[in-house]
Amino acid sequence: MIITYHGAECVRLQFGNTVIALGPISKESNLKAARFGADMTLISLNHADTNGFEAAAFGDKQPFIVQGPGEYEIKDVLIKGFLSASRYDGKKPAAADRINTVYQISLEGMNLCYLGAINTKDLPHEANEAIDNVDILFIPIGGEGVLTPAEAYKLSVAIEPKIIIPIHFGEIGVPNALKNFLKESGAEGVKPIEKLTVKKKDLEGKEGEIVVLKEP
Repeated sequence: MIITYHGAECVRLQFGNTVIALGPISKESNLKAARFGADMTLISLNHADTNGFEAAAFGDKQPFIVQGPGEYEIKDVLIKGFLSASRYDGKKPAAADRINTVYQISLEGMNLCYLGAINTKDLPHEANEAIDNVDILFIPIGGEGVLTPAEAYKLSVAIEPKIIIPIHFGEIGVPNALKNFLKESGAEGVKPIEKLTVKKKDLEGKEGEIVVLKEP
């Protein structure tokens, strides 16, 4: 599997000829949207910065859209969505909680957890009961309606993934979010990489390793 980061909460997963888009940026957003064809698109939060399903339709690729809690099985990919909350609303946090979906994605023998724009310091009960043995965790760290760097690291530790990939930083979120997250985790020396290529066997022996993917 090849993982790349496309800003905000947009992550591209590719395994074989199959592509999954997580939280793509909409053309209605003020953020720069990436365009790439996807077979399926997962939307956690219905906001222009994170719900760009049209951006994942490219050429003859028309993605299957997953938006909200439930169980889905598409092309040998098992997806479970759990209800959670967010206060992300662009430059300023929303006054009240908004619906956010936490996704567990099982593919190629690996369990991925994508928290979307979550702002709660703990996983909701249903997600906490169901999500276990996480191989790769995608977690927002930018504050302003999502987790702060300190909150994100504490939740990461509680989930106990093998690899932690921070999202929602840089152009989006508070200044220095990534720097502060790495400081919280004692991983200041971690350097961003263009992409992460990983197989199940590569995860053996890893415990909470932080991988930073370069922004576009």
